Parts: sequence; C-alpha cells; structure tokens
Amino acid sequence: MTDITLHDSLAEISAAAWDAVAAPEQVVGRPIDPFTTHRFLLALERSGSTGAGTGWQAKPLALRQDGQLVAVTPLYVKSHSQGEYIFDHGWAQGYERAGGRYYPKLQIAVPFTPATGRRFLGPPNHAETLLRAAIGVTAQNRLSSLHVTFCTDAEAEALADVEGTLHRVTQQFHWENQGYAMFDDFLAQLASRKRKMIRKERDTARSHGLTIRALTGEEIEPAHWDAFWQFYQDTGARKWGTPYLTRRAFTQFHETMRNDILLVLAFDGDRPVAGALNFIGRDTLFGRYWGAVEDYPCLHFELCYYQAIDWAIQNGLQRVEAGAQGEHKLARGYLPTPVHSLHWIADEGFRNAVARYLAEERRAIDEEIEVLTAYGPFRRVASED
Repeated sequence: MTDITLHDSLAEISAAAWDAVAAPEQVVGRPIDPFTTHRFLLALERSGSTGAGTGWQAKPLALRQDGQLVAVTPLYVKSHSQGEYIFDHGWAQGYERAGGRYYPKLQIAVPFTPATGRRFLGPPNHAETLLRAAIGVTAQNRLSSLHVTFCTDAEAEALADVEGTLHRVTQQFHWENQGYAMFDDFLAQLASRKRKMIRKERDTARSHGLTIRALTGEEIEPAHWDAFWQFYQDTGARKWGTPYLTRRAFTQFHETMRNDILLVLAFDGDRPVAGALNFIGRDTLFGRYWGAVEDYPCLHFELCYYQAIDWAIQNGLQRVEAGAQGEHKLARGYLPTPVHSLHWIADEGFRNAVARYLAEERRAIDEEIEVLTAYGPFRRVASED
C-alpha cells in the first residue's frame, strides 16, 4: 500500500529514516549534498530560522510503501518570496495587480540556499509521484503556485512534461576542477592578464599581515561562531536588510554539522576579522556566507574564491559553487552554468503568460552563457603566455 503524508516538521521523521532515502551515500562517505540532510533542515527549524513568523513553514512530504519510508521532499509554505534566489517577485506583483492572491504558495527547496541538488529524495522513479502529490496539495488548498527551485538538470528534464509544469533556466557561476594538482596548475590555464590579476589580488590580501586558517570538524570552536555571527550580520544587513539565519542556527551547525563545514577565517593576531562559510559535499564545495568587521582590499576574493579553490584542489573536489549572482566571479575562474527550476501555476491564463516570459528569458540566458563563456579567463590557445 502506498501512502503520502504531509508532515508539520522534520522532527516528525527520524533522522535515520530521512537520511536513508535522502543521503544513503553518507554511510560510506560524505553526502552528495549536505543541505538536504535531516541535520541541516532540522537545524533551520530548531534555530527559528524557519517556522512561525519567518515565511518558511516546513511541510515535508513523505512517500511510504507498506509503512516503509521510500522517498521525501523538503516542502514549505511560503508567505513571501525572500530567501529563494530564483525569484518570482515580478510574477507575484503581476498576479496581485490582476486581482489574484499569490501568497501563500508552496516551495520545494532548501531555505536560503542557492545550491543545486536533488529535490525529490529517494529512487528517481518516485519523483513524479511526489511532484504530483505536491501539485495536488497546491490545488486542493487553492494556492496560487508550487515552485521547485535549484533542482538537478536530470529532475528538470524528467518532470518538465508533467501537466502544467513550467521549466525555468537561470544561471550561476561555478568553478570546475580539471584535474589540477595545485593552485598554480589552475593559474597556468588562464590568460596571462587574468593570471597576473589573481596573483596581484592574492598578494594584496596577504599584504595586510593577517593569518588565514581553513577550519573544519573539531578545529572549529564555539568562539569562531561568535566572530562569524558578527561578519554575517554585517553582510546580511547590507544585502537583505535582515539576516535570514538566527544566531542559534550557527550553534546548531556547530553541534551537528562541523564535519560538513569549512570555515575560512582571517585573524589579526588572535582576533578574527573576516570569514567565509562553506559547506562540503561529496564532490562540491558550496560557498555560502562571507563577512568582515574591517575593510581589507582583496580579502573577499581571497577568502571566498581562492581559498575555496585551493581547498577543493587539495581535497580532490570537482567543483566550487560560490552562490548566487556575481559576474565578477567570471574573471576568477568561475564559469556560467545553467540552473534549473520547475513551476506549477494554478491559473491557466497566468501560467500561459509566465510560460511566454520563460521562453524569452531562456533564450536570453542561453545567449548570455555563450557570450560570457567566450569571454572567460581561460587561454584561447595553448601557446598563449
């Protein structure tokens, strides 16, 4: 017998049961994607980063067969479009100008995390069942829409033909490891001008006399989070107005996720003055947050991009995802990469209008990726100095 249940919290599903379908590979190593593990999603709930008053209400969807959990998806009721990074603010405004009620909506996503990963967790043959169930919940509750953000290209391709579902393609900038043994091997593949620029930026960052430490696991101490909280608040206040994560979120990460985290800190003597937070996947380093209490030229590039690349090379990771936006990443070896999402909109007329917009947007994105890739930092010919 097949049963699909809408839960009110990750806590209603045991970590062992969730991770057995969401991240079975971590039994013998790291999870492919730490963001869909039970420990990460529950940390957001327990810290108050999601839940009442945040606009992110967890409603995880679980598929069971004969009482056995076989597939899950991280589903949320959203009362705004913040913290998503594949934004639909314009859609919401248009829908409400036409007299509709866009919020609440449903979102299959990892909150505040613009990182590609599986959204339908379990054997791929259950993905369509979970998507149709989520669409059913949307329709039954007369909600405007369902959104699946930062899904894999395989999920997007497999599910784009589900009736009423729209496939959106946007872009990010990712760094790919081409089998480099050291950072200088990566630099050797760049055009001379870009290679010199990166060396100059690294020299400038080092000229401040700071000590840079890349910490993970037991190397991370509670006091490091006190410092990083200051960095995060400063950056969050400037970019979003209000930081998404609470201070308790970092305490939760320390307690349950230290082995999933790379914390790069810059010290002036014993005092941390800047830092970058990364999460470690099986093949990918995910850059998430950065901040500083003082202004040090080029330190942002060093901590967020070059330290991440260096650590990925030394630890055999295949890529670095440095988060949303930022064409400045292109000059530093991060190339444009398609990012996928799926959208189901209840109102047929509005769905058709969005479909036309997405077709035009995709043509523009395809052209932009082609142009930006051509203007990337890598050498055009092997003989270039």
